[in-house]
Amino acid sequence: MKTVSRRDMLKAGLLAPAVTAAAAYGMGPIGAAAIQSTQQEALSLPIGEAAEAAKPGAGRERLLLDFGWRFHFGNANDAAKDFGFGGGRSGNFQKTGNFIGASSLAFDDGDWRAVDLPHDWAIELPFENDPALASKGFYPLGRNYPETSVGWYRRVFEIPAADAGKRITIEFDGAYRETMVVFNGFYIGRHSGGYDPFHFDVTDFAYPGEKNVLLVRVDATLSDGWFYEGAGIYRHVWLVKTHPVHVKQWGTFVSAKVEGNDATVSIRTEVTNDGKDAQNARVTSTILDPSGKPVAKVAAAPASIEVDGERAYEQTVVVKRPLLWSLEERNLYRLVTEVSAQGGIVDRYETPFGIRTVEFDAQKGFFLNGKSVKLKGTCNHQDHAGVGAALPDAVQYYRIRKLQEMGCNAIRTSHNPPTQELLNVCDELGMLVFDETRMMSSNPEGLNQFGDLVRRDRNHPSVFMWSMGNEEGQANTETGLRILTAMKAVATKYDGSRPVSIAPIRAIGVGGLVECDVMGYNYMDPGAEAYHKAHPDKPVIGTETVSAVGTRGIYVTDFGKGYVGSYDPYTTTGRASAEGWWSFCNAREWLAGGFVWTGFDYRGEPSPNGWPNISSQYGIIDTCGFPKDSFFYYQSWWTSQPVLHLFPHWNWDGMNGKEIAVWVYSNLDRVELFLNGQSLGAKDVKKDSHVAWIAQYAPGTIEARGFKGGQVVMIAKRETTGAAAKLVMRADRQEISADGEDVAIFAVEVHDAQGRVVPVTDNTVKFRVSGAGKHLGVGNGDPTDHESDKGTVRKAFCGYCMALVQSTKTAGSITVEAVSPGLNSASVTIAAREVTLRPQVAVWEREVPVGSGVTGLWRPIAGSGGATGPLASDGTTLFTLRQDGSKLTGSVEGSGGGFFGGSDAGIPITDGKLDGHNVYFKAGNNTYSGSLVGDQIELQRTVELGSALPRAEESTGPRPAIGPPPDGSDPSRNPNMRSPSSIPVVLHRVER
Repeated sequence: MKTVSRRDMLKAGLLAPAVTAAAAYGMGPIGAAAIQSTQQEALSLPIGEAAEAAKPGAGRERLLLDFGWRFHFGNANDAAKDFGFGGGRSGNFQKTGNFIGASSLAFDDGDWRAVDLPHDWAIELPFENDPALASKGFYPLGRNYPETSVGWYRRVFEIPAADAGKRITIEFDGAYRETMVVFNGFYIGRHSGGYDPFHFDVTDFAYPGEKNVLLVRVDATLSDGWFYEGAGIYRHVWLVKTHPVHVKQWGTFVSAKVEGNDATVSIRTEVTNDGKDAQNARVTSTILDPSGKPVAKVAAAPASIEVDGERAYEQTVVVKRPLLWSLEERNLYRLVTEVSAQGGIVDRYETPFGIRTVEFDAQKGFFLNGKSVKLKGTCNHQDHAGVGAALPDAVQYYRIRKLQEMGCNAIRTSHNPPTQELLNVCDELGMLVFDETRMMSSNPEGLNQFGDLVRRDRNHPSVFMWSMGNEEGQANTETGLRILTAMKAVATKYDGSRPVSIAPIRAIGVGGLVECDVMGYNYMDPGAEAYHKAHPDKPVIGTETVSAVGTRGIYVTDFGKGYVGSYDPYTTTGRASAEGWWSFCNAREWLAGGFVWTGFDYRGEPSPNGWPNISSQYGIIDTCGFPKDSFFYYQSWWTSQPVLHLFPHWNWDGMNGKEIAVWVYSNLDRVELFLNGQSLGAKDVKKDSHVAWIAQYAPGTIEARGFKGGQVVMIAKRETTGAAAKLVMRADRQEISADGEDVAIFAVEVHDAQGRVVPVTDNTVKFRVSGAGKHLGVGNGDPTDHESDKGTVRKAFCGYCMALVQSTKTAGSITVEAVSPGLNSASVTIAAREVTLRPQVAVWEREVPVGSGVTGLWRPIAGSGGATGPLASDGTTLFTLRQDGSKLTGSVEGSGGGFFGGSDAGIPITDGKLDGHNVYFKAGNNTYSGSLVGDQIELQRTVELGSALPRAEESTGPRPAIGPPPDGSDPSRNPNMRSPSSIPVVLHRVER
């Protein structure tokens, strides 16, 4: 059977995870030394020219490092509960190589939980009714919750011996929020900031041919934003291996100028030399079209790069009759960069890119490839039901497809740099991106964050504009002018092909806002119109609009319950009304479009209510992906497909004879409404509006008939349902990739006996997963539900709930069953298809010796000896014992380090023997003797410390009353603090 790739699954039209086509990216600080530049006439090569041979052992590897981690909570205030970090002589900076015991290979992580990345521990926490936590969704994080604000991650992996001489880098796509990295016991560094990617070169500390230990401490005590942000390593981690001469992280930049039928493509390649000698390096660039066919090739002449230096190579090629990237045709080219040195290719680097033009016209709005496009955008945070901030790649696809269903063609990554995979999805599916940084500042951290954003994302055709921040009052001042001038200079330096803007607060075009190439505004439609009249030469865009609130399936506002009715307040302005804003925006050609707040509901910021609300209600779609009624308003006017959406539901027990507003969202010509077969009249549909009637409630049916060209073309009904009788479940996909990453979403509806969704029920649903999948999370879109997203049970809010199920790495069937007391259950089976896994670091598990007697892994029972100092045993000591008759062999790990640092490699056991219950062996300068007692081994440990000093001869002369010790002893050694000659060590059998 043919094995398919993740890309094959995507091309088949399935919701597969994003494929990371680009190789490693990165940048240095803006203040770094200038890069040497090589700019020359392009040396065009025949496209079919044979490729230069690669150097043996050369080449780039970028390996996913998501699987096989262990996790444990630390403590922000108590070093004893934080694995000794910051306490005494452990977890500090006194010596190199022994930073903390948990970074030892022999460390006992048996009580650490197995996790895969991405991982968000905040979503696993119970809710806490503390008003100070409202903006974070009432999850216990922060200074008042030290026991749940710090998490430790530990990963053991092998680096092959063949990698000696390569540069070894660990790249983090994002972790929230303060990250400290320790590698093989060596403190590597820290990163502050919850959204920007970062990396560390660990070459000097790596052990090729051996096991290596990566330890990461993540502290989520502090905040970047005022919304739910998660906690932990919530994005991907990568192990990158390169030749010392290689393309710098994020070191390629491709820009294209389209003229007539051709595109002139400019290529900038930054190459760094981390080797021991200066190198002559050559860069060859090949462009592959969307089908993978080479269409252009150019080579630069070799140029010298000094040790620890960099050189930028500038090249230009012409692509004939390019296939443009657009919302409809997502044509993606690839730049293949080959770096040659020492007589062969030492690095190969791929950069996906698109060829398209972007233009803002102050009078006519936004143009993509010369075509007018109204930006129908939404702002979105990065959390989703069941997973929190740790979105698998497949969920990114799901969310973008859901937005596209309603006609959304642009997103704003509010209020932070997005994950790389989201941009890949937008490139591949056709969604424009307004790419936003988190920190508006010209301090080094702020400029580096923005610079990283620009360098990382500048090759994505979906990214059409940079956002320098969100609602920063200082942006309106002279100080803001200095800050934004510096930030714009960064965008110009690293890109220069896209405009910059900012989402302002209570102002348009003042202070630093004048630096914006496109003037943004938040919730100021009248102010925007006045600004346009005063500045007709400046493009304008609604950077944030429509903070409309509504609870899916709810039509009566009840602040006590925390619910808001779903009728749009259309008589108000665009500040709170979908209809109010879009009718304003769509009537003005000069207005490029805007971004609705928000596409999806999100945790935290529970406006307009506090507790028990734990999430916002601004979304057009709830946290699960179930659309609200407003979804169909946008679908009516943002798409060309016929729409006829009728609401509210028609289950109003006790409301007989009461008046109920009945609304229809439609883009048809005319709609007629019927109640129990009687017409309530027909109404013409006004552009960008809705139609409405007042009906006296009576159980039965309301029916809307939509007309086009005088003919009924659509019918929508709402019926009074019976009691809940059964569950109906549907999967968003019938086949997913068996890669341990892909995700399918299983939506459950509660139906009555006639197969109609019951809109006023909250039956409890339990999910069971069997086969080649695992349960990932649940959700229901209820902003007041306090059940765990990581549980297997959820109430069906207004008749709906869902579960997320992730594949394993084994192909087969995945069966999900949904059950609810008193209701017929539902079961759905999908396929997990074998695919080629993307390159990744193998999961390492310690081998447990199998054999007779004491053969196995043993560790000291904590505190069994009561000793301190050099003879003490702790959780970093591991005994691997192998018994062969009366002979005992094996090793003792974790006893070779200590305060002064050094290797904790295993020490072979020598002279080992068993005589009945008696046990004796040596390991280095340690001698162990004792006996088997039940399921434990009770030993006495003695050690030759090798630190005794020669005694001085005792004085025989007169002894003064005050003077040196008469016995010639060393006064720096306190006899009362000498270690005992031996200590007890009690071992117990373990599995890790």
